[in-house]
Amino acid sequence: MQTFTDQLGHQITLPFPPQRIISLVPSQTELLADLGLDQTIVGITKFCVHPQSWQKAKTIVGGTKKFRFDVIESLRPDLILGNKEENYLEGIEELRSKFPIWMSDIVTLKDAFSMIDQIGELTGTSVRAVQLLNQIQESFSAIEKLPSLQTLYLIWQNPWMGAAPGTFIHELMTVAGLQNCLSYHTRYPELDEEEIKSLNPELILLSSEPYPFVRKHMNEMSKLFPKAKIVMVDGEMFSWYGSRLLKFPEYLKLLKSQLS
Repeated sequence: MQTFTDQLGHQITLPFPPQRIISLVPSQTELLADLGLDQTIVGITKFCVHPQSWQKAKTIVGGTKKFRFDVIESLRPDLILGNKEENYLEGIEELRSKFPIWMSDIVTLKDAFSMIDQIGELTGTSVRAVQLLNQIQESFSAIEKLPSLQTLYLIWQNPWMGAAPGTFIHELMTVAGLQNCLSYHTRYPELDEEEIKSLNPELILLSSEPYPFVRKHMNEMSKLFPKAKIVMVDGEMFSWYGSRLLKFPEYLKLLKSQLS
């Protein structure tokens, strides 16, 4: 047995290395796959779409905000991985009373890098985790920044909701060189059309998740805000904080070509 402290300061004791892991967070599920833990992952959420093969190979334990407690109990996990923002407190507390739960809390790149390192330690895959971290940090050191535009990143419609400081999306917007025009807000504020117009954004990014914005929404926004450039973006690239970070610098090159 070994004891670890999660990113919320909770201590957990678990058999090392754990052999029956449940992941309640899509981006961390992808990380576990890239750490080579296929044989030890027994449960994932319905939103854990990477790797795609795991949707059939692993047991689905519900969503990120609604757990199937009976299914989780039947899997007898010796480690559950969650996240402060993506999971719901009541469900996590109920699970914590029965199983070791390690929780991440990600706002900055530093938080994300620490999470990758700590999950490597938790799962006995530190060598691979350090290799992955080195690759990510090297790719970010040579990142090609986007034009410094006043940017509105929208994650929801009816009501409109955007990503402001205090979110990982804001962190990656800043890394990309964009100016967040919601800098006077925090987290995920609700916005009306008048406020968006008053922001006078030069660039509006419509994320593919959690709201599934599609091209028709881009056309609607263009009519509402004719002076702004409207672009669809892959929400996974801006909000997933595991091994998908490795793809972010290359994705910025694609986005840059759309802005030119």
